[in-house]
Amino acid sequence: MDFLSAMGGTAAGFFGAVIPFLIVLTIVVFVHEMGHFLVGRWCGVGVNAFSIGFGPEIFGFNDRHGTRWKLCAIPLGGYVKFYGDANGASIPDPEAVARMSPRERAISFPTQPVAKRAAIVAAGPIANFILAIALFGGAIWLSGRYELPPRVEAVMPNSAAARAGFEPGDVIRAIDGTPVTNFIAMQRTVSGSADATLTFTVERAGTETQIVATPEVYEERTPFGRHRLGRLGIQGPKGSEAKLVQYGPGESLVLGVQETYFVVDRTFAYLGKLVTGRESADQLSGPIGIARVSGEVAKAGGVGGLVGLVALLSVSIGLLNLFPVPLLDGGHLMFYAYEAVRGRPLSERAQEIGFRIGLALVLMLMLFAAWNDILNLGASWGRGT
Repeated sequence: MDFLSAMGGTAAGFFGAVIPFLIVLTIVVFVHEMGHFLVGRWCGVGVNAFSIGFGPEIFGFNDRHGTRWKLCAIPLGGYVKFYGDANGASIPDPEAVARMSPRERAISFPTQPVAKRAAIVAAGPIANFILAIALFGGAIWLSGRYELPPRVEAVMPNSAAARAGFEPGDVIRAIDGTPVTNFIAMQRTVSGSADATLTFTVERAGTETQIVATPEVYEERTPFGRHRLGRLGIQGPKGSEAKLVQYGPGESLVLGVQETYFVVDRTFAYLGKLVTGRESADQLSGPIGIARVSGEVAKAGGVGGLVGLVALLSVSIGLLNLFPVPLLDGGHLMFYAYEAVRGRPLSERAQEIGFRIGLALVLMLMLFAAWNDILNLGASWGRGT
């Protein structure tokens, strides 16, 4: 019975993680590929296939335009294959293009003007950002947001705040010139600024003063690995002072944009610290880590938590695809920029070499992320969680 119970618990945990993960990833991938698809159709390009997943087809159907819509066995991505592409990565097929009739060339992706090709490729990441803004903003509009006043209730002894000169009763009005409206927003800025010097505009006894402080570094282990966070050492108002603030559609949209920008800004800040050796690479996660987090979020936060995770993952995938790596959308855009400046495309040989390098980089990143996921999973089991 003990063995069967353990097996049952393992199976429940597995499906409890995998199903939310598939829901989250499928939504993000579908929106990304739909961005490519819609702009391609608007530009008059033929679409051979719209696939969610890779590998053998599980089921599918053809629409009236001849596009094959399908769900495939490996649900770790997707693609749109345009007319004239050699595969779903939008790598051109020069021999096929050379044999095309004028009518076929008119709807072929490789023969489109560079501006149209760039718009089609950029539409995928842009769709991801739009999805994130809509989800962040929609959640704020529907549910409102609890906010605490940015007031210092207590200063921890021997902390960065104590050394900088913070006092109980101080109200933080701005950080590095950016207005602060609530305590949680201030915390997010501080936590993302470990070991960085910040200038706080503080209201004290009716007058404003400037305080320069450097948040101390501490590490926190999460399902995504160890995070180096900043800690100032101040306590804010009690939770009983939190007020539910309701926002209109326009304000919610602006806040959705701000939330999306925050994720992008923190991502670039992390990458910058990673390059300079101030951050650990073990925060990079792959499907295993995302599946684990999806299960935990679904268990703790329900649908609302999964909506937030979809928005976060959508920003991440949109941003990742814009990196100038051949095979990714950003790599295609890099080639198109060269073509626009020089008036002719990069040679077929150079593009082929670029795509091979891009494939190698993507595979190495996937393997590294999977290794991190395994290490983090092992660490969590070691802690009994």
